[in-house]
Amino acid sequence: MKLSTKGRHAVTAMMELALQRKAGPVTLADISAQQSISISYLEQLFARLRQHGLVTGMRGPGGGYCLARPAAEITVASILATVDDVNRREELPHTQGEIPAGAQMWLQLSNRIYDYLNSITLEEAITSASSDTEEARTFAPGFKQTAA
Repeated sequence: MKLSTKGRHAVTAMMELALQRKAGPVTLADISAQQSISISYLEQLFARLRQHGLVTGMRGPGGGYCLARPAAEITVASILATVDDVNRREELPHTQGEIPAGAQMWLQLSNRIYDYLNSITLEEAITSASSDTEEARTFAPGFKQTAA
């Protein structure tokens, strides 16, 4: 499982769509402003997300992008696999003796990471992110948070 900046931006953009789903279609300009990702980069990501059926685009005034399925049905792993051109899970050859032990270990680790990310839905990711934000706000009452 490959974890790239492209994948991180795609997951972040999809989280933004999920957070704003009740407001209707979200423009790439809105996502760009909220997440500090260039519009041209978002266009490339959303072309892939649209091709793989994760988002739908609406043209015209009031247009933008929406999730193609409920956030509870989209996993973080499916987003990463879409934009990074990676296999969903890699299989070991039938004869494991052909692969060095180190390579087997990395392949197994990659599959465990995939399984973990495949168990996290977009809905869970935004719920977790918003609860983490609330915890950060209430972590130390009476203390002001300052920029480092």
